Amino acid sequence: MKPAQKKAARPPQKQATQPGRQKEMTPAPKSSRPQHQGTGKLKGKVAIITGGDSGIGRAVAILFAREGANIVIVYLNEHDDAGETRRLVEKEGVKCHLISGDVGQPEFCTQVVDQAIGKFKKLDILVNNAAEQHPQEDFANVTPQQVEATFRTNILSMFFLTHAVLPHLKEGSAIVNTTSVTAYRGSPHLVDYASTKGAIVGFTRALALNLAGKKIRVNGVAPGPIWTPLIPSTFDEKKVESFGQDVPLKRAGEPEEVAPCYLFLASDDSSYMTGQVLHPNGGEIING
Repeated sequence: MKPAQKKAARPPQKQATQPGRQKEMTPAPKSSRPQHQGTGKLKGKVAIITGGDSGIGRAVAILFAREGANIVIVYLNEHDDAGETRRLVEKEGVKCHLISGDVGQPEFCTQVVDQAIGKFKKLDILVNNAAEQHPQEDFANVTPQQVEATFRTNILSMFFLTHAVLPHLKEGSAIVNTTSVTAYRGSPHLVDYASTKGAIVGFTRALALNLAGKKIRVNGVAPGPIWTPLIPSTFDEKKVESFGQDVPLKRAGEPEEVAPCYLFLASDDSSYMTGQVLHPNGGEIING
C-alpha cells in the first residue's frame, strides 16, 4: 500500500516582490476573530505598529482597535493593503493614521513619531514588527548588501524607532518586538534573518532592564510559521504549498492566532512581565 500523500495546505503561489501583498494571497490570511469582544483594555491609548498593513501587523492593529486604541500604521509601499487595514481598524470605532516609508532609515523613524504626536498628541504602545527575509541555500551567496538590508529592516529599525518614541512614553507604556522561532533553533537557509531575530531577543531583554526603572515594559513575540504575505513573496511555490506542515500541529498559524499575544503584552494583563518572549509556534519546543 502506498503511503498517504500530504494534502496541500494551500494552492501553490508566488509573489515577485517583498514584503508581499495580502490582497493577492489565496486563501487570504485570517486577520480577526469576530467572537472576540473588546473590553476596553487599550481604551484611549495610541499604538504605532510597523509592518501594520498586512499579516501579523494587520491582525494586531484590528485587535488593538477593538480594545479601544487609536492606531498608527507604518508600512513600506503596500498602499492597497494599508488602506484596507485602515478601513478594518476604523470599523472598530477608532482612528487610524497611515505612514509609508523605510523604517531602516533613522530620519524616517523620527518623522513617524513626529506625525503620530501631531495626529494624536501622545504615544503609549510601540509594536516593532516590520521584517524582510531572503533565503539562500548556500551561505556563500549571502552578500554584504543582503545582510545590511536585512539588519536595517529587522533590528536597526527597532533601535531607530524606539529611540524616537522613548521621549513620549511614560510609566505604564509598553514596547512589543517581533522576533521568531528561528532565533532559538536557527535556520540553515535564513542565516542573516535568524541572526537579526536573535539580536531582537537580546535587544528586548537588555532594553527591558534599561527601562524597568521608568516602569516601561519591553517584551517580545516569537512566531513560528504564520501565513502572511512574507511567505509567498519569499519562498517558491512548492515550499508555499507545504508551508507550516512540519510543526507538531501540522499547519501554519493564522495572524489572528498570534495577535492575542501582542494584546496581552501591550495591556495591563501583563503588568508583571518584562524582558520576556511568547512563543505562538504550533507546538515546537525551543526552550527559550
